[in-house]
Amino acid sequence: MPPVDLQAAGDALLHVADSITDDQLGDPTPCEGRTVSQLIGHLTGLVVAFRAAADKELGPLTDTSPDASGWPEAPDGWREALAERVPPLVEAWRRPEAWEGMTRAGGVDLPGEVGGLVALDELVLHGWDLARATGQSYDADDPTADAVMQFVGGFEETGTPGLFGPSVTADTGASRFEQVLARSGRDPHWSA
Repeated sequence: MPPVDLQAAGDALLHVADSITDDQLGDPTPCEGRTVSQLIGHLTGLVVAFRAAADKELGPLTDTSPDASGWPEAPDGWREALAERVPPLVEAWRRPEAWEGMTRAGGVDLPGEVGGLVALDELVLHGWDLARATGQSYDADDPTADAVMQFVGGFEETGTPGLFGPSVTADTGASRFEQVLARSGRDPHWSA
């Protein structure tokens, strides 16, 4: 049995993506200096790469970062691409063997269990980023928030360049998911 199911995170991302309008693609996001279009471009590449990582299909998809040449813009047909690519990603990480042994993502060898948490982290945090940037609501259930915290909690509170900014203080009484956002360097109250 896999440690966590990516279904809720995948569904939430697709729901958010389905409500993004073309005139919002240039809008800013909580990822400083990144637009909605760039986050979508990032996601369309990484869901394929992390599906390959789950399948232990080492090669071009897992050997290079989906952002090797910078943050790409949303490709033509990005809604359809996400709708086609996210379900196979979710299914791939449902197999217990995806979480076992070693795999690779972005040219980095890592344990399968870490690869699954990174995939989940990307779906959840960027799903929230896109929701906030486009005026939508987003929440993660407690098991999903706990799994993402397992990943982000392993990094220095001062931030990890290229992954997370410095942690921010969560409000008293913050939900588990708001604590995850704060730990990942995101202001849970960010708005465009």
